[in-house]
Amino acid sequence: MTPHSLNEYPLNEYPLGDHLESLRHSTPLVHCITNYVAMNSTANVLLAIGASPAMLHAIEEVADFTAIAGALSINIGTLSSPWAEAMLVAAKTARHQAIPWVLDPVAVGATRFRQTLCAELLAHQPTVIRGNASEILALMGLAGQGRGVDATTSIQDAVSGAIALAQRHGSVVAMTGEEDFITNGHQHVRLKGGHPLMPKVTTLGCGLSALVAGFVACNREHPFEASTAALACFALAGSRAGEQATGPGSFQVALLDALYQLTPNDLSTATHLEAVHVV
Repeated sequence: MTPHSLNEYPLNEYPLGDHLESLRHSTPLVHCITNYVAMNSTANVLLAIGASPAMLHAIEEVADFTAIAGALSINIGTLSSPWAEAMLVAAKTARHQAIPWVLDPVAVGATRFRQTLCAELLAHQPTVIRGNASEILALMGLAGQGRGVDATTSIQDAVSGAIALAQRHGSVVAMTGEEDFITNGHQHVRLKGGHPLMPKVTTLGCGLSALVAGFVACNREHPFEASTAALACFALAGSRAGEQATGPGSFQVALLDALYQLTPNDLSTATHLEAVHVV
């Protein structure tokens, strides 16, 4: 299974800006169980785009809070046994309450602990799986020796793995990197944008996973389109931030400003989105 042909996607039939408008109108509450490093930056990303973040991970309250949230985002970056237990309770609650949730399998290929937890989390049917190429392949069992959070595999293998993962779990898979690839196992799009400074700022991927959760919270019936809109926001904001930044520090600030300044029309007209036909 390899990419066969690429054609410009008909954006007039795919109103990404409507998803941003919906998010800002509803201000969804996003329950984030994320890593220590990412809490502040993830909250700021959600606030900049127009969502409402909450960072809770205590086992005593995750079920109650997940039940009232618009969406759940689980990031396994700084994992521990108590947090793993809380993640499983939250994911189970989200599934039973029909609340959309996003799995960010940070460095899943690095240790058996992470692999075991992600296998258990996948059983609760994440709405979206957001990761880089090596993480997606590790989830598929195709790259068990992933060395961490870096994407180190071929794009062809990664695309095939993303599609197979989406089909296996009934999830949207949003695979991010120099170019993003989004699939629900049947529809596939490739997204261009961002900036070379993005990998120089830690936790941006963590914030993106929570951003996806915010978009899906407002568009539960259309997680593929909502996920694409979220990634398009990040790609477009990254491109604009890179035009102003002089280094990683100024880029981080500029990215928050760019997310805040995005308009629905920006998203619908300035996004470089392509359909991917796969055989």
